[in-house]
Amino acid sequence: MQRAYYQASITEFLCHDEHFIIGQLALAHTHALEELQKDAWLRQIIILKRELQNFSGGYLLLEFAIPRMGKRADAILLLRETVFVLEFKVGSTTYDQAGKDQVLDYALDLKNFHAGSHHARICPVLIATQAPAHHNAVYVSSDLVYDAQFGNEYQIAELLRQSEAATGSQLDVKTWLQAGYHPTPTIIEAAQALYKGHQVADISRSDAGAENLVVTGACIAAIIEQSKQRSQKSICFVTGVPGAGKTLAGLNIATERTKVDAQEHAVFLSGNGPLVDVLREALARDSVQEARQWGRRLDKKQALSEVRSFIQNIHHFRDEALRTSAPPIEKVTVFDEAQRAWTAQQATKFMQQKRGQADFAMSEPEFLVSVMDRHTDWCTIVCLIGGGQEINTGEAGLSEWLRAFQEQFQAWHIYYSRRIQTDKNYLPDSASLTALQALNAKPLDALHLAVSVRFFRAEKLAAFVQAVLDADKAEAQHLYETCLRDVYPLRLTRQLATAKSWLQQQARGSERYGLVASSGAHRLKPLGLNIKHKVDASVWFLNGREDVRSSYYLEDVATEFDIQGLELDWVGVAWDADLWLHQDQWEFRKFKGTKWQNCNSPESRRYLLNAYRVLLTRARQGMILFVPEGNAADPTRLPVWYDSTYRFLLDIGIIEIL
Repeated sequence: MQRAYYQASITEFLCHDEHFIIGQLALAHTHALEELQKDAWLRQIIILKRELQNFSGGYLLLEFAIPRMGKRADAILLLRETVFVLEFKVGSTTYDQAGKDQVLDYALDLKNFHAGSHHARICPVLIATQAPAHHNAVYVSSDLVYDAQFGNEYQIAELLRQSEAATGSQLDVKTWLQAGYHPTPTIIEAAQALYKGHQVADISRSDAGAENLVVTGACIAAIIEQSKQRSQKSICFVTGVPGAGKTLAGLNIATERTKVDAQEHAVFLSGNGPLVDVLREALARDSVQEARQWGRRLDKKQALSEVRSFIQNIHHFRDEALRTSAPPIEKVTVFDEAQRAWTAQQATKFMQQKRGQADFAMSEPEFLVSVMDRHTDWCTIVCLIGGGQEINTGEAGLSEWLRAFQEQFQAWHIYYSRRIQTDKNYLPDSASLTALQALNAKPLDALHLAVSVRFFRAEKLAAFVQAVLDADKAEAQHLYETCLRDVYPLRLTRQLATAKSWLQQQARGSERYGLVASSGAHRLKPLGLNIKHKVDASVWFLNGREDVRSSYYLEDVATEFDIQGLELDWVGVAWDADLWLHQDQWEFRKFKGTKWQNCNSPESRRYLLNAYRVLLTRARQGMILFVPEGNAADPTRLPVWYDSTYRFLLDIGIIEIL
């Protein structure tokens, strides 16, 4: 992705003819160029030429790439030690909230992900050309990002003088231009960018994280090509730490294979209903909005229909395979969160009761492989596996996939991440590991995504969460002090109102925040958090602050089932007595009827621990843990159950907010 369509010193810009600049912009623009866009560019150039007449020594970039969002800022202006982000709304008479969020988002993106801007002052400016003049109060946050400034087309010079730092220092333009850009998109942003045709290298980090994604993608592409050439059937098991971008890798594989050969009909499949709903809705909304921006009309239903070919629900794929015995059209299938596929018992029960398949007697992994095995020549399955991510009854984990190949499909070629052999979260028992080693399978280091791209502030957050869930206080203390305290805001409180207030204070621009709790957290209900109230995931994740159903309102709480595979910028985790610390060990419970009952089976304990793992690894930028005080008069909320957990978290070193 070209960093800017046009760039020059202010002196050069003032000398360049408007039509020359338009020509440079048009040459760099890779999509169909609308007259509306050319007219907007021309108006911006004319305004900037007038407003920059009395400035010298600065540098201007037009149509500057914001890779994480797959978008471009209208203009970046470097003056002394300040980076100005200018967003024009040509013809607009108001300073709307969407525009304010947009320009502040661009500024925050530079601050977080552009190495040359980490220590610079960054001032976002929204220019509504026909709006009334606006009086601005200049405020700079501790990270040197200004509050958004607003003005009409005649206020730009005034705003620049008012906000320009006057310390005498100067940004080195050459160094700033050459500085690395390491964006980490949310899965929603990534899906939108990939859907528009961007490359994964364009929208993700260019350091170890992106290299990891690129290496994994290249490894899988080579396996697919080999399978085609040799008429082989193959399966790849891809692992990754929480936030490493497994879903992003899967979406990228599906889109890239479609470009290589549309006849492969590569498809991204997920059994995670909320994830599918959110991504489809986000892509459809984005398509409708983009069409409207260019004066075209796109019906929402049509947009959703087009999106369904990009992201499919795995259950629809399964049901279509039940309808016919013919091989599927897809030659490459990417199964997201493959560890959540059902055991034989769960799949058989569902098929018999819900689909009328009386003779069905297979696990979901066995059935899905059997469907792809119908091909007479070649095919490739890519399974994205999250370690310690099974959270619901009947979810089989990796062991069930291996069992399918133990008993049949011996001709298949199996490739797996070497991490599966060493990490207990993938294969928790020695029997499963022995089964893997007995298969004709090849371990490949490239099939593990080792670098978190979600936690751009703290890559060790997943390791810290593991230490907490292991009740390993010493390790958790060490990781918190050395890897988290100074870079990842993590707070602890006993007051729900305090947790809500902290979340609201942290978020800027369109940064999203929300409350989460485990699906077993039934005794948060007296505090107003009712986990039985099912959230509409697409509304909770995508709608704005004005919608009471959105995450922003902090009324509806999402559970691990709603949020797995997705993320927020800031998260409040409400911790109930279903998981509480007693004598340095976690106690596992479920609420039945009117009282708590112990969870005795290893399976139910693992699901509960994994539920908290999911909840504690959803926040990209920071998190607050809310542990209630309990109520001695309520036998279902005794303070002792909450106090011990709170003390454990406090002893780790997490900063308390009263």
